[in-house]
Amino acid sequence: MSFPVTRLRRLRRTDALRALVRETSLSLDDVVMPLFACPGEGVVRPVEGLPGIAQRSVDEVVREGAELARAGVRAVLLFGIPEEKDGEGSEAWNEDGIVQRALRALRAEVPGLTLLTDVCLCEYTDHGHCGVLDGDTVANDETLDLLARTAVSHVEGGAEAVCPSDMMDGRVGAIRAVLPETPIVSYAVKYASAFYGPFREVAESAPSFGDRRGYQMDPANIREALRECALDLEEGADVLMVKPALPYLDVIRSVRERFDCPVWAYQVSGEYAMVRAAAEAGHLDERAAALEALTAIKRAGAGTIVTYWAKDLAGWL
Repeated sequence: MSFPVTRLRRLRRTDALRALVRETSLSLDDVVMPLFACPGEGVVRPVEGLPGIAQRSVDEVVREGAELARAGVRAVLLFGIPEEKDGEGSEAWNEDGIVQRALRALRAEVPGLTLLTDVCLCEYTDHGHCGVLDGDTVANDETLDLLARTAVSHVEGGAEAVCPSDMMDGRVGAIRAVLPETPIVSYAVKYASAFYGPFREVAESAPSFGDRRGYQMDPANIREALRECALDLEEGADVLMVKPALPYLDVIRSVRERFDCPVWAYQVSGEYAMVRAAAEAGHLDERAAALEALTAIKRAGAGTIVTYWAKDLAGWL
């Protein structure tokens, strides 16, 4: 049928009609909030490049976790800023490390909150790279055992799922070998992106030399992304994550269509910061832009989104 019989505007006339035929919807079940634990007590240290987000001491992480749970946010992703760093990143698997302490405190005080942890060494190494070095190069195979040890220490601390983000070849298999029952959310597709800048400020994880293009993916590649996903699933990953999100909607869609497993996306710090900056300058409405971006990521195929807007979303919805 064609015009004048077909008139698609008929279902757009009111908010109620639009809601009845809406194809993509957002829910608090769909989001995970990143939290950054740091040493000290009573510390809430805002980060200039990431408005509304802060480093928090363990007691303040617990306070924030409780607020998130009360608002209806069901899951958090924990990152840690250690007191000391070294060449191996040994604080990453310290049973009394910052993430491990935060996990135990959250588990005791906010038992209904689902706790996920980022498994990487970049926040813990004195050089800022995601593994141990052989000269100026990250030594892939030597890093795998350290990542596995870190993941085990997180689970022992109370993590319900671990999320390796380092992009070393074989890291999912190494973790699966020592954690046969733990869900692994793999950062399977992690690009060497320009959108990570504010995160490196809040996580204090910028590399002291060079960059991470030797192990993170080339933004130009999508077939390689599908190979990464296939390998991680073969090694035992339960969930595939694409990072960043909005500049890579085509990648999210391709992963969703190719693989019959949960697909997540990480709406990274630069995506959040640029909308916040534009809103503060009066160029756009933050709520409307954030909801549009989150909906686009879900529409592309992401079932769950790691986003700095998770807490705001609780109020907006």
